[in-house]
Amino acid sequence: MTDIAVLERPRAETMPAREARQAIIDIGSNSIRLVVYGGPPRIPATLFNEKVMAGLGRSLDATGAIAPASLDMAVRALARFRRLTDTMGVEHVRTVATAAVRDASNGNELLAQAADLGLDVELLSGEQEAEAAALGVLSAIPDANGIVGDLGGGSLELTRVANGQVLDRASFPLGVLRIAATKGARGALEKMVAQQLARAPWLKQAKGLPLYLVGGSWRALARVDMALAAYPLPIVHQYVMAPSSVPRLARTVLESDREQLRLVPSLTGSRIATLGEAASLLAVLVRELQSRSLIVSAYGLREGLLFGALPQKVRVEDPLIAACREEADVQGRFPEHGELLDRWIAPLFPRNSDARLRLAACLLGDTGWRANPEFRAERAFETGAHGNWVGIDARGRVLLGQALFSAFGGGAGSLGALSTLVSESDVRRAVRWGLAIRLGQRLSGGAAEPLKRSELRIEGNALTLRLPDEDRNLYGDAVEKRFRQLASAMDLEPRVG
Repeated sequence: MTDIAVLERPRAETMPAREARQAIIDIGSNSIRLVVYGGPPRIPATLFNEKVMAGLGRSLDATGAIAPASLDMAVRALARFRRLTDTMGVEHVRTVATAAVRDASNGNELLAQAADLGLDVELLSGEQEAEAAALGVLSAIPDANGIVGDLGGGSLELTRVANGQVLDRASFPLGVLRIAATKGARGALEKMVAQQLARAPWLKQAKGLPLYLVGGSWRALARVDMALAAYPLPIVHQYVMAPSSVPRLARTVLESDREQLRLVPSLTGSRIATLGEAASLLAVLVRELQSRSLIVSAYGLREGLLFGALPQKVRVEDPLIAACREEADVQGRFPEHGELLDRWIAPLFPRNSDARLRLAACLLGDTGWRANPEFRAERAFETGAHGNWVGIDARGRVLLGQALFSAFGGGAGSLGALSTLVSESDVRRAVRWGLAIRLGQRLSGGAAEPLKRSELRIEGNALTLRLPDEDRNLYGDAVEKRFRQLASAMDLEPRVG
């Protein structure tokens, strides 16, 4: 994993100030979207999200221009979005346009009408579009190493990323609206893709790497794959598809009618129309790039624009930990308790790549107390496994959910179909994290000093809790019960020193 700040929280005086609300209006070839963000700069929350399927790029190949109806729809959408941002008190609105406006003979007409509305539109070049999409992936998957493929209506951007950096990049006129013209012509799409990719010789050295999929069409395609595979975790971000499954996926999409596709959970009707093109292009691209794996990213151009504007000291923060800290600040009762708790239980567990998941569990370990006591464990599991997190894969989500389930009294529980995403040793580890969190919370009552003065250690075959004389009275019946539960789960003898 790249070198990102995980375990140490910045001192208060060095932490970045919380930014005011900001928005991005993205004028794409297929859709126009407004997203309003708020919260911490490293991983801002989406406060509002709306799109209009204007189809600006639909007529480009035939006429070279944006169709009048699409232009009118776009201007109406921009007027609404401009008014919304004013009403919401958004302080900074950034408006960008991509392939359709860039290539259309009447693109300047849309830019002029946007200016009349008070929107200063940045017309991104293909390389700028590619870099922004890649930065979006890196903001959510910091250790991404491969090729980012951002598929839009008018273009496909491919970008090489590694070690947290954007390397080579290229833009191709291979958007879903443009490749529709190849339908029915045998081998036409394959020839078109091969000719276009030949313009980027750096792709030859990048063959065999993972392909990170960005864009609504490919996310929709991933949802179809999830349905076909009966995948138990309905979260598309960091969903992994096997390249060998793509031909079957493409056939399924092409042979299914609209009503059948509407049955796929979370698949919007607006994406069904271009699903066949997206599947056909992916099948060809996987063959050309010899992709080792396909990883879906819910973050792309818009998030990349935000991420690229951040100072480096903020960009290197771990996005999962930053989000969990924010959740703890908003929902928790005891400031800083999660990080202190993590340090207290750390001696029981080897330091490895899962340490950040354990810290995330500790940060979230006090956020479910508002729930009905009968359902706190279930609510905690949902928070961990189904929360709006990034920087965490399916295995990590299940571990985080299990740890929180155990921390809120759910015990080992039953993962059901989710058990296929983790190993038995993973589950045992997460249960132990949860029971250790549960012990620390009960012993300290959420106060800092009892955790600072006490120690939890493994000594031989014993789990030892060392308490100073002034805190001996804290070791009551409830604490003893939780201490014995943790010792039993770790196959150790409980000992109080």
